[in-house]
Amino acid sequence: MLIVALLVVAGATILGVSSAWHRVQRLERTLTGSQLESFRLAGKVQGDLLNLNDTMLQYTLVRDPRQWAQFDKASGQWAQFDKASGDLDRWMDGRAPGENAQVLLRTESERQVFAELNRAYEDYLHSARAVYSNAQPALVKSGQLAQLEAFDAQARRMLELTRRLAEAHRVAEEGFIADANASLAAIRSILIASVVLLLALVAAMGWVSYRDLIAPLRTKLVQSQNLLERQEKLATLGTLAAGIAHEIRNPLTSLKARLYTLDKHLQTVPAAKRDTDIISAEISRLERIVQDVLSFARPSDPQLETLDAQTMLKEVQGLMSPNLEGRAVQLVVTSGPELLIRADSGHLKQVLINLVRNAADAIDGSGTVTLGTRAALTPLGGREIDTVILEVTDTGAGIPPDVEKRLFDPFFSTKESGTGLGLPIAARIVERHGGLLQYQTWPGHGTTFGVVLPREIKQSS
Repeated sequence: MLIVALLVVAGATILGVSSAWHRVQRLERTLTGSQLESFRLAGKVQGDLLNLNDTMLQYTLVRDPRQWAQFDKASGQWAQFDKASGDLDRWMDGRAPGENAQVLLRTESERQVFAELNRAYEDYLHSARAVYSNAQPALVKSGQLAQLEAFDAQARRMLELTRRLAEAHRVAEEGFIADANASLAAIRSILIASVVLLLALVAAMGWVSYRDLIAPLRTKLVQSQNLLERQEKLATLGTLAAGIAHEIRNPLTSLKARLYTLDKHLQTVPAAKRDTDIISAEISRLERIVQDVLSFARPSDPQLETLDAQTMLKEVQGLMSPNLEGRAVQLVVTSGPELLIRADSGHLKQVLINLVRNAADAIDGSGTVTLGTRAALTPLGGREIDTVILEVTDTGAGIPPDVEKRLFDPFFSTKESGTGLGLPIAARIVERHGGLLQYQTWPGHGTTFGVVLPREIKQSS
């Protein structure tokens, strides 16, 4: 998913930058000298027309042929109408749409007005030549001024068209500016979006790295530290417990031998016989405690063999059902597929019997203890493997939170006669089988303990 996200963001960023680059290039092409020159066409035509009008007026007043073709030394320019009008005509033809591809009139309105202006200029020149050839006298009279009416009409028409062209230029400039602003806004949006995407990608990469790398490592580190501390405590406690158990076992053996001799002499004294029975029972209880301590401190190596998990549960059911029926607790085994495991039969029965006893003790009154098996993929030894889970489920009240915290602590028990070594011993036995002991509890709805062991795959013949 991270690689896909990187590719998507990289593609979006490249596309955005490419689009922004093309927009910038288009804006650069628009902002060329020729394009800006097109915005000055109206001013050029209008200024030249005013000069031509002045020249025509001077010629009409004086009727001097030289005025039609004369060089003005004061201004340094040709004042003659014929040459100036021809220059303007050629200049306009060179900038007409279709004549020069380098001159761009951007809008249809500009092109239509300029084409009409070009046609009107031909009429303007025709009227000027008519004035030049009518051979009127050079007298300033009202009748004589009337000869300028046709020319004035064309001049006004030209000025109006130049005004319209200037207005078209203004509209085109506004459109150009609006388009440029839109392009810049789009570029800005693309750049902002690219930055946001990059920041989001960095944040996502950081979160994914934390979730997939740092957080699991922290969890494993805490678990490893807790496990190491627990193992150190258990090792120290096991050494101490083994020494104490050995020291207690020798006096117990002597007490038991002396009690056996004393019991023979007190057969005829009922009161004394009751006392010796009580002492014998307590010595036996002490021996069980000592044996539990030794089993916890120095568990024996399992003798592994291939076993069917379902068969193992049925054997435990046969051993424990008679004891539980008197307590109104029913022990049932759910049917399941054939699942093979490698285990020590005696050790595994010891674990399951302990779990069944605890499950029965957790039921207040009548209830059910269910044994079952299932296959699962479980992390064991740092990798996920096929496992078989032997489950013991009760219908009791669940495990209280304060008890759950100390559930596997040695010598912690909620039973008056319990040693607190049943679950720690069971966990040690399962660990020596390469598995683990897990549980789930639901307050008010019971608890399920699971013995997780590697699955033995049956080889096909």
